[in-house]
Amino acid sequence: MARIAGVDIPKQKRGAISLTYIYGIGRSRAKKILATAKVDENTKVQDWTDDDINKIRDAVSTFKIEGELRSETQLNIKRLMDIGCYRGIRHRAGLPLRGQRTKNNSRTRKGRRKTVANKKKVTK
Repeated sequence: MARIAGVDIPKQKRGAISLTYIYGIGRSRAKKILATAKVDENTKVQDWTDDDINKIRDAVSTFKIEGELRSETQLNIKRLMDIGCYRGIRHRAGLPLRGQRTKNNSRTRKGRRKTVANKKKVTK
């Protein structure tokens, strides 16, 4: 396995696909990185030379990825919560924040259903 940016990328996959295992690198950015490093995107990682891996490491280091990107995202969410804007309040409550309906869906954000018992009627 090749180790780039502290992540073991799978050696049996193509280069463009295996770079997406790094947080913050998607398909298009992986293709740009491989183009910058002058490595064919269809070559498997196991066929990369040490020189290719070093070029790719240099190209990857220009982007904000992994821990740095995760911490920036968390700081942005914390900032929204601190200023008390709508999105921050929705983050704090664990609800969807982009206008989705919550009556029937949004189980991913809300968690498992919590059944609430009905109010019993008093009989005279």
